[in-house]
Amino acid sequence: MTSVGIVGSGAAGLTAAIALARRGFDVTVIGRGIKESNSYLAQAGVAFPILDGDSPKAHVLDTIKAGKYLNDEEVVWSVISKASEAYAFLLSIGLEFETNETEGGHSFHRVFTVRNETGKHLMKVLYLAAKEAGVHFVEGIAEELAVREGKAYGVFLDGELLTFDATVIATGGFASLFKYTAGSPLNLGTLIGDAIMKGSPARDLEFVQFHPTGYLGRSGVFLVSEAVRGAGAKLVTEDGERFVNELSTRDIVARAIYNQMKAGKRVFLDATDIEDFKKIFPQIYAFLRKDGIDPAKDLIPVSPIAHYTIGGIAVDLWYRTTIKNLYAVGEAMSNGFHGANRLASNSLLECIVSGLEVARTIARDRPRPDEVREVPYHFDSLGDIDSIREILWEHAGIVRSGSSLREGLKRLNSVEADPRLKLLARGVLECALAREESRGAHYRDDFPAMSKSFERPSFFDGRCRL
Repeated sequence: MTSVGIVGSGAAGLTAAIALARRGFDVTVIGRGIKESNSYLAQAGVAFPILDGDSPKAHVLDTIKAGKYLNDEEVVWSVISKASEAYAFLLSIGLEFETNETEGGHSFHRVFTVRNETGKHLMKVLYLAAKEAGVHFVEGIAEELAVREGKAYGVFLDGELLTFDATVIATGGFASLFKYTAGSPLNLGTLIGDAIMKGSPARDLEFVQFHPTGYLGRSGVFLVSEAVRGAGAKLVTEDGERFVNELSTRDIVARAIYNQMKAGKRVFLDATDIEDFKKIFPQIYAFLRKDGIDPAKDLIPVSPIAHYTIGGIAVDLWYRTTIKNLYAVGEAMSNGFHGANRLASNSLLECIVSGLEVARTIARDRPRPDEVREVPYHFDSLGDIDSIREILWEHAGIVRSGSSLREGLKRLNSVEADPRLKLLARGVLECALAREESRGAHYRDDFPAMSKSFERPSFFDGRCRL
């Protein structure tokens, strides 16, 4: 029986696990549990163009418009054309959506949600379905990919080699390499950096999406979902002045907030006109009330935070990396679906579709590595991650410039940290420096316009190729 190891227990990893187990594969998921995944934290929902009046074509056009025409159109059509299959899959394992909403950048109310804590409900049903399908779960963090001579043989867990015929990276992105994020602290991108180091290039690392409305609270950093703005909340300064269309794409809203803050003004979300806030947004209501904020009468202080990394391990249309028997799905990979800026709620759709699709790919490939010879193991410690976080936040944040990016690269050289994390951070800085334009989530104040000459993806294999 072909064995498959899936690293990561989020939506993409569990979907792949279910689809593979149902095909008769011996599947093992390695992770810290569903609650440690970004998928579990997802508040809004999943974008499905399935209602009357909507269409896959309209969804494709919205996705490409948000992505500032850097998207791979074939990939966009491939993912969105499978949305109805993804919807049917979720219904088949017991997920019940409650309503559908409009989010920034969408031309139709196609975002399907469950009490605006969709991720929590989605992950519970995926986990139960995976257990029912006979998927094995191993708790822990895989420190390193087992790769030799361009072939993957599995992963190392606590220094021990776990061998698999096929290995799927589903670890999520690397937003936790930035100082402020509401995502899982596990999302450092260690295995993304590892894959680059071992011969599988990354794509579009410079495109990092900052969520406009993060809440920096006493007990941590939280996300105030875009759905709150979709329900009518307004962004205002401390003077009560509105300064942006709240339903613009995230890059526009995040930059508008950043500019107000740079001018010395505090920014708030005014949700006082939303009736039944507690009922509609129970998760958000709970953490706000914990800090003494009542959204029915108080303004909510907000700030942009690193949220979603569009770049990742470069894969083809079938989620193969350039390392034999190694695949990547979800936020860990990049194939041009999002372009330069992710459209809201396309990420969970991509997780489900990529999970279903990689199972088909592995079923076709039937990977069989050679007999496992000695595979080198290098992991020591992650080192000074906080310095990398400071550098990326300060030098590769919401607004960038050539001088700041060069300074970031200089500072990075002296950091004592895991070389894979340094490599990944260098990829972000170098590709942001090479892209002398502003496009989507990447904004350069020294090159504030979009340039036709840069309408192409970047690749990073130790050096940025743009």
